[in-house]
Amino acid sequence: QVQLVESGGGLVQAGGSLRLSCAASGSIYNINSQGWYRQAPGKQRELVAVLPSGGSANYADSVKGRFTMSGDNAKNTIYLQMNSLKPEDTAVYYCNERARTRFGGPAVDYWGQGTQVTVSS
Repeated sequence: QVQLVESGGGLVQAGGSLRLSCAASGSIYNINSQGWYRQAPGKQRELVAVLPSGGSANYADSVKGRFTMSGDNAKNTIYLQMNSLKPEDTAVYYCNERARTRFGGPAVDYWGQGTQVTVSS
């Protein structure tokens, strides 16, 4: 059982900043990757940022230079710092963790419940 709990969403004016947090709990053997996704109404869920275990974060072109993903292993928490927000960033944001819960077990995607980010003009 792995659970992801998000916080930090809200309403912000264009040009403002928000920091999303995602706290993970449960028995995790190892983590393959962590990421942030977003979904606007009527749109497909899209990748915002992904952090491979032991690697560097990769970002969608639309957020490069504005968003920064990081992780704190000691706190079992991942973050998404969002700066220079634009109205087109408005979406429900989901954190993701691809992990194995036991040795030799499958890598499974776990998702947070989503948090609304609304950017006004």
